[in-house]
Amino acid sequence: MEASEDLVCCPVCDALHEIGDVEVDTRLRCVRCATVIAVGRPEAIVRIVVLAATALILMTIVVFYPFLQLRNGVFTSRASVFETVMSFSQGVMAPLSIAVAFFVIILPVARLGTILWALGPLSIDRAPLPGAAFALRWAEILKPWAMAEIFMVGVAVALVKLADLATLSMGPAFWSFALIVFITALKDTQMSKHSIWSALDSAKS
Repeated sequence: MEASEDLVCCPVCDALHEIGDVEVDTRLRCVRCATVIAVGRPEAIVRIVVLAATALILMTIVVFYPFLQLRNGVFTSRASVFETVMSFSQGVMAPLSIAVAFFVIILPVARLGTILWALGPLSIDRAPLPGAAFALRWAEILKPWAMAEIFMVGVAVALVKLADLATLSMGPAFWSFALIVFITALKDTQMSKHSIWSALDSAKS
C-alpha cells in the first residue's frame, strides 16, 4: 500500500483505514472493531476551545476556594485543594504533596493550556500559533496523566468514611471540580484526532 496522508490507524485494534474528507455529522467507524475513527464536526474545534477555557477558569476556583467543610460540634475545619497540598509539603509526606499537586493541578492545567494554544486561533479562523502541532501532541500525551476524575473518586471514598465522624458540606471548589470532570469528559468526546489534525494542517498550509 502506498503512503497516504489519509491513512488513519484505529486506536483500539490498529487497523489502517484510508479516508478522505469527512462529511458534516458523519461518523466513520473501524471496519474491524467498529470504533469511531473520524467525525465530521467542523464546529467541534470551537466547542473544544470553549470547554477547555471554561475548565481552566474553574480550576482557579478549585485551587483556592474551600473544597470541603467538616463540622463536629463546635469544631469546624475548611480546606482548599491548595491548603491541603501545602499541609503535606514537609517531612516524609512531601513526595505525596508533590504528586497530588502534579497530577491533580499542574497536569490538568497544562493539558488545558496546550489545547487552547493549539486550537484557540483555529476557533476564530486565524492561523495557528507557533508550536501548535507540538502543543496538540502534548495534550494527547498528558491525557492519561491528568487525573482529575481519579481525585474525585478518592474524595467520594473519603466522604463515605467521614460521614459518620463529622458533618460534611461541600464548598464551591468541590462542585467546580465535579463540573470540570464532566466538562473534560464532554470535551474528549469532541476530540476527533483525524478531523482536528486535518484542520490544523489545512490552517498551516
